[in-house]
Amino acid sequence: MAELTSTGIDRQTRARTEWLLVGLGIAALIAAPFFLYPVFLMKMLCFALFAAAFNLLLGYTGLLSFGHAAFFGGAAYFTAHAVKEWGWTPEFGVLLGVFGAAVLGLIIGFFAIRRQGIYFAMITLALAQMFYFFCVQAPFTKGEDGIQGVPRGHLFGFIDLSVPLNMYFFVLGGFLIGVFAVWRIVHSPFGMILKSIRENENRAISLGYSVARYKLAAFVMSATLAGLAGAMKALVFQFATLTDVTWQMSGEVILMTLLGGIGTMLGPIVGAGLVVTLQNYLATSEFPVTVITGAIFMICVLLFRRGIVGEILARFSRGEGDVR
Repeated sequence: MAELTSTGIDRQTRARTEWLLVGLGIAALIAAPFFLYPVFLMKMLCFALFAAAFNLLLGYTGLLSFGHAAFFGGAAYFTAHAVKEWGWTPEFGVLLGVFGAAVLGLIIGFFAIRRQGIYFAMITLALAQMFYFFCVQAPFTKGEDGIQGVPRGHLFGFIDLSVPLNMYFFVLGGFLIGVFAVWRIVHSPFGMILKSIRENENRAISLGYSVARYKLAAFVMSATLAGLAGAMKALVFQFATLTDVTWQMSGEVILMTLLGGIGTMLGPIVGAGLVVTLQNYLATSEFPVTVITGAIFMICVLLFRRGIVGEILARFSRGEGDVR
């Protein structure tokens, strides 16, 4: 009885600590633009959300997609076109980008979930490449020039997003909504079923779950959140180009997620922050950034097999077990 009471107290203490850390993290993000370059922070938040969305599919469902750039870059194109050519306000432009990414996710996911493992990954890559060549040829994307000079506009008609601080807090709001959505999905009964599919798909089928539907739903949700990240990025940098839909972008988000730790809430955010920071501060260096990033990835694979955050959490859990 005493052990049960002690376990309950430990759980309550751990939950309070986690919420305290979340509160401190949000406070740090609110204060960050007053000390760091806002555009750098906004880029980091966009890619952190992109990685968190990808982790929903890989880390919690066990599906490796090589085509997530289609949703990220597609949403950027949809938002940029709507805001610049149609004169839409930024909130409606972002919503269009998110909706477009969800539709793309539904189409690609419908075909991809019919296969497993490497075949699933190759189908997502092939369909994403088809979308890439569509973007090369489609008139509204402006080909290799991309859509440039996208106005940030006025949020809700009166908040001027051309002011860096206003734009930052808009991106921060989208980031927090997206990460909360991932957290809520993972900790819901739906999320528990996704984890069971990841661990043992055949057993989930034997329990009567329609695995294909759950996979498709997870795929669409991941694509939708990736679209939110891409739509905000288009407004931050005021352009949308082919770079956002290339297979290299899909590889980059995989790298971010693996560096931070798949199957963890904080891991993809840490991984994205690390990669974006390296790209930003080493951009003027004569030494190739990709070589440095690759070296860090190799070191993390050798020393942190679960990713940076995953390894820290694993050691923390072992430490708690030893104390008990």
